[in-house]
Amino acid sequence: MYQRLDQLVDQAERIGVIGSPSSTSELALDILAGAIHKKLIGELAIFRYMQDGIPHYALGQITEIKLRNVWHEDPTMRSLIRQRGRIDTVSERQDTHLGEMTISAVFAAKSGTYRPDMLGTVPPTGTPIYLVTDAILHELLSLFKQQLFYLGHVYGSTPLLPCWFKHFDSGPDGAGEAYHLGIFGKTGSGKSVLAKMILLAYARHREMGLLVIDPQGEFAKDMRDNTGTGSFRLPMQAILQKLGRNVQVISIQNLVLDRWDIFEQILGNSGFFQRLGIKASQNQKQAAEVVRENLEGKKKLTDLHLRETFNSVWETLQKEQNLTRIYGTKDKREQVLTQMRNLNPDTIYQQAWLPITQLFNQRRSDAQTVDHLLENLFTGQGQRAVVVIDLSEERSIASKPTSKNQLTLLEVDEADNTASPSRIVWNDTIQALVMRRLLEGIRHAAEHSYRQNRSLNTLVLIDEAHRIAPREEPSNEEQQAVRTFLIDAVRTTRKYGVGWMFISQTLSSLHREIIEQLRIFFFGFGLSMGTEFRALSELVGGRGNALDLYQLFRDPHSAIDSDSREYSFMTIGPVSPLSFAGTPLFLNVFNNVTDFLKQNNLQ
Repeated sequence: MYQRLDQLVDQAERIGVIGSPSSTSELALDILAGAIHKKLIGELAIFRYMQDGIPHYALGQITEIKLRNVWHEDPTMRSLIRQRGRIDTVSERQDTHLGEMTISAVFAAKSGTYRPDMLGTVPPTGTPIYLVTDAILHELLSLFKQQLFYLGHVYGSTPLLPCWFKHFDSGPDGAGEAYHLGIFGKTGSGKSVLAKMILLAYARHREMGLLVIDPQGEFAKDMRDNTGTGSFRLPMQAILQKLGRNVQVISIQNLVLDRWDIFEQILGNSGFFQRLGIKASQNQKQAAEVVRENLEGKKKLTDLHLRETFNSVWETLQKEQNLTRIYGTKDKREQVLTQMRNLNPDTIYQQAWLPITQLFNQRRSDAQTVDHLLENLFTGQGQRAVVVIDLSEERSIASKPTSKNQLTLLEVDEADNTASPSRIVWNDTIQALVMRRLLEGIRHAAEHSYRQNRSLNTLVLIDEAHRIAPREEPSNEEQQAVRTFLIDAVRTTRKYGVGWMFISQTLSSLHREIIEQLRIFFFGFGLSMGTEFRALSELVGGRGNALDLYQLFRDPHSAIDSDSREYSFMTIGPVSPLSFAGTPLFLNVFNNVTDFLKQNNLQ
């Protein structure tokens, strides 16, 4: 059964033998003379050995190469070398090259196939070490070939690094549970490209829902542009359509909020009351509470944008009993009344009221409530949707943003059915409130599904996660609430079949509780200094050689041209059939779209 694999191993290049001292976690290699001039760092190697009377095959990456020459270490010889530069009988001829190999996976040849096992003994010295080829991997992983997905090559080498991304339900291609992923690296390290590749890997499972919460709008741009954007032009929309997935990009113009408490908070943070002369934040919150109490139960949220609703609010705010709740002193109440009487209600309605209430107007074109959107995402049968929620300020239907905090859309006048421009108020605080509403909806849907003994089988991707769930305490209560909801969701929704993928430029600034819940990590260039490196060291668990290899990563933008850029990543967790032991694996992500599509049959 294993003769074919033995034949492929024998045909591979032999680079060394097992040396001493070696252990089950790290092997010492004596590098052969014919291989000392090869680049061996990062190479994937394999050796055969017997364990319990069964042939075994162990694979791992070479993490370090050392040069030893005992004669050059002698004090007397060093004195001669200092004078002559070299000694022909000693220099170079007496060099020995020593390598270190970290075992990442072991397979046992039994029951007619290759099964994962462990390195339970140390093979004898002199055991040959070979470089792994694609043919060896294909033979060894033939049982899993339908599940394999390729993100790139083994770091600094030619073989493709096999990965697998299983859906979160049971079945032959399922993991049986959800898990969380994290992608970390400096700007330009390839995080977003890697995240899009992983998104496509999960999109192959039609029974799996995919939700992207996109605060910056980058994923939304790629989904709207059929040719892709940026230097790595990955045609996401076309590939997802090929995979039979329905793609929905929901911008803030399409998203309808549907909670009175959110209306109250947005109204209090929008600047509406500032224009009426109510300046202190505490008084603005009290005024927003007054408005909500006078509207809730009498008006529908979707009717807030109507002029008659505004007129009712205008009258409510001028009543003495309501002003008394906002301000305790008479002179302050009179100042507000004077300010409101000097204002033009038509102007306030157009410029201050409509931009807030449009967020709740279900009569807008292509509008969807949060509940309706999540229901379509989670309850779809067979062919689940891929939904991208664009929470950036850049997307506008009628025109570009008219100011920093407002987006323009087309509002339909109900009297004559004509379209006229209106605005939606938008800032970081309101973005946080929308995020919170989405997280509440996800958690509620997950709990409801769990009570029905059904897994949601959904991955939620969040870009710029360090801004949403920072380690430091957020400056305002809305962002604090979002962070609290997100941390709670990461802790609780995994058992409901909801996994989360976080993309962040930093590791040390993302909340520790989220990092502790992650099962699969990808670390790109830019985490090799200061607090970032200390945080990385804690996660890697003190594997010194792995960290040394990570520090060799080059800045992709230091390359001469885009074709020669290397986007290197260190990954930890069950992301590959070659990572059973939980040791880090190193890869170079594809820098050519054609190669990525071809290797994964996505042309």
